[in-house]
Amino acid sequence: MQTLLDMSLSSFARADLLQGPTPIQRAERLEQLLGLKAQGIGLFLKRDDHMLIGGGGNKLRKLEFHLGAALAAGVDTVITIGGLQSNHARLTAAVCARLGIVCELILTRSVPKAEVDYELNGNVLLDQLFGADIRVLAGGSDSLTEAEKRAAHLREAGRTVLVIPTGGSTPLGSLGYARCAAEIAQQETQLGLTFNQVVVPNGSAGTHAGLAAGFQLLGRGTSMVKSYSVLSDRDTSADRTVRLTQDALTLLGSSAVVEASEIVIDGSQLGEGYGLPTPAMLDAVRLMARAEGLLIDPVYSGKAFAGLLGDIRQGRFQRGDNLLFVMTGGTPGLYAYRETFQV
Repeated sequence: MQTLLDMSLSSFARADLLQGPTPIQRAERLEQLLGLKAQGIGLFLKRDDHMLIGGGGNKLRKLEFHLGAALAAGVDTVITIGGLQSNHARLTAAVCARLGIVCELILTRSVPKAEVDYELNGNVLLDQLFGADIRVLAGGSDSLTEAEKRAAHLREAGRTVLVIPTGGSTPLGSLGYARCAAEIAQQETQLGLTFNQVVVPNGSAGTHAGLAAGFQLLGRGTSMVKSYSVLSDRDTSADRTVRLTQDALTLLGSSAVVEASEIVIDGSQLGEGYGLPTPAMLDAVRLMARAEGLLIDPVYSGKAFAGLLGDIRQGRFQRGDNLLFVMTGGTPGLYAYRETFQV
């Protein structure tokens, strides 16, 4: 049955980059090791790392709507921004390669790391393989202003250009995760269960905001989603997420008002800053690898999973709860952090 959310989303152009829903799998060995099975608590993984283009990851959902609009407008060049090891930049380059669109990346040294692998491996290597034109700025640079200047220059030369902000986290990009909320609801029916909480990392806020907007329109409420901030402190992340959730709902034609108290964000996992390792993140990445044979990245999902593990160990869930952890991809970043994991 088509929901209000489905009908609202259908009015937007979308490039089909996922080629179907991503799977949900039960983390049975983690349930055993963490004592969840004995407590009657289910732990499930939404495999948004399990996509076919560019190494996969959550940014593809946002890019479906950005590139849908771009194709409809006849865009021939896409410029986007991010940190040196940006997953969004890598996937934008991959999608543009597939669609035959020129891609330019303006990357910033936003993380104080200078190891050879961080500079040349991981997402940076893949950006090059996908054929993107790359420009690197010093930390603290206003990369969005530089992108707009570059776009203006190209437009003067007759090009049709789209500039996508950090992470693709605009109201339009967030619709990718509103659509994911609908996908999760359909999978709940197929699995014969209901999730009590959906857990994600929160960087530029588009993933959390889109899910929150989607679940709001499905009648489940925005508090269905919990995120762990990995880019900014808790309050800054919350302000960004509230605004983006509200804007996404408005774009979808909803008059619902987002209550700040219903946007659930935990700031405990940020550590010393964005992209900087924490002991809890290292333990979480290793546990996922050694218990389930699955990889999560050190910047986003690694910190979010560390937060979820903390909540589990503190007894914050009860018998009958089902938890869904969204694996947002970014695994090429592991290779950029080789020295961190081999210490």
